Amino acid sequence: MKSHRIEDLKVWSKSMALVKEVYLATAELPNEERFGLLSQNRRCAVSIPSNIAEGAGRNNKNEFYQFLGIAFGSTYKLSYNY
Repeated sequence: MKSHRIEDLKVWSKSMALVKEVYLATAELPNEERFGLLSQNRRCAVSIPSNIAEGAGRNNKNEFYQFLGIAFGSTYKLSYNY
């Protein structure tokens, strides 16, 4: 399998837009949440495009699908936090 160019993947582009939205939304959290929800939500959001990118660089489609599954799981975790 040939590696994917992440810039060509719509799912990656949309996940990057989600990261920006999460950063904007969490910037409005109160200071007492800075090391709780803010940190957890941002790390969770960033893991989505990161896993897509890592999977895109793998050598076979099964590995790619595995990383897409991990990224998809992170979307559930993020939606639970909101």
